Amino acid sequence: MSGLSCAYHLRKNYRLFERSDEPGGLSRSIKQDGFVYDHTGHLLHLRNPYTLKLIPKLLGDNLVLNHRRAWIYSHDTYTPYPYQANLGGLPMHVIRDCISGLVEAQLAASHMATGLPAQGRATPESMRSWVLRTFGKGFAKHFFFPYNEKLWTVPPEVLTAEWVAPFVPRPAIGDVIEGIMSDPTKTYGYNATFYYPKQGGIQSLAFAMAKGLPNLHMNSEVASIDFQKKEVQLSNGETFTYTFLVNTLPLVRLLRMMKALPTEIKADLDKLRWSSVYNINLGVKRAQISDKHWIYFPQKKYAFYRVGFPMNFAPAMTPPGCSSMYVELAHQPQNAVDEKKAMRDTLKGLRDCGLLKKNDEIISTCILRIPVAYVTYDINRTACTNRILSFLESENIFSIGRFGGWKYSYMEEAILEGQQTAEKILEK
Repeated sequence: MSGLSCAYHLRKNYRLFERSDEPGGLSRSIKQDGFVYDHTGHLLHLRNPYTLKLIPKLLGDNLVLNHRRAWIYSHDTYTPYPYQANLGGLPMHVIRDCISGLVEAQLAASHMATGLPAQGRATPESMRSWVLRTFGKGFAKHFFFPYNEKLWTVPPEVLTAEWVAPFVPRPAIGDVIEGIMSDPTKTYGYNATFYYPKQGGIQSLAFAMAKGLPNLHMNSEVASIDFQKKEVQLSNGETFTYTFLVNTLPLVRLLRMMKALPTEIKADLDKLRWSSVYNINLGVKRAQISDKHWIYFPQKKYAFYRVGFPMNFAPAMTPPGCSSMYVELAHQPQNAVDEKKAMRDTLKGLRDCGLLKKNDEIISTCILRIPVAYVTYDINRTACTNRILSFLESENIFSIGRFGGWKYSYMEEAILEGQQTAEKILEK
């Protein structure tokens, strides 16, 4: 979406190369057996005045606003998102652990007389340290540590806390207490509402943005880049010269196709880490298997970390009388997925938690693999990425988007970054 957005805002004097036969990248939608499957949940959390005008302009009446229904399933109990504000219904020992740990953490913070604040640290604070300092041992044990290790595929001490600010709500202690005794009244997080196309899945937005754009080259895979000659070579042997280059491929893939990289940039490349996602999409011959948009699963006994329900984003995502779900399993990129075991564990987990019934008929299965899904925010990520992006920009190469910029971000940010990069190029 960041590449399409850049082309959309440039309007002319560009070529856009897309490996697939359709625009959208990971924002494509697969139509199969009457179902529409996205590459996991791609939702439009819009807050910027510009995107709040642009997206309705592009999609017209093919757009619906949803109020988030996100939940956590743990200890055989559903609790609303975010976990840290909605402990009501959990076993008493879990609530006790979380509250006592939170109080201890806050007392420790109030009595801390020495030490640098987080922004003044010589090295980034670890995710483990941040969670313990912010929420305490109970929340760490029962949600933050197990969930984030499943999602990122590395222990919390390996992760830094650089990514948490926009994504992890921090309710006041009074709100945490209130969440034990009553139903939630407050909404938290950047994703409290989201827009989604009524028809066609999230790729409808890619099609709308690409419509009428000149110079979109489909089935055109970039094979190599010579930044010194400012040349791009496609896999079919065609060569094109450029003045500015905008990349939205994963940063590691871009660098590996570039010739004559400086030694220090190669060294930074070797330090970048990421995780992959194996996305199991299921079509079920039963209506409304859940009323939720998505559910988080922190406990280890479930192989998946999240399950989402596209029919609740927009009814047209499934045939009448049916439901669908996307089930996300994360893994290290070097570890091949045992597909039979993944499916077996997934179906068992879905039955164990009650989402699937014994006699449910699965009438559609669509496996979507995301080789680069989550950038690992380890101690090397920020410094290495900053040096790489600075080097690229010095060569008139802008690497943008979630994967081009090597970061954790959402769709609105990708669209805005495409717009901002177009403006930067036009200024130059």
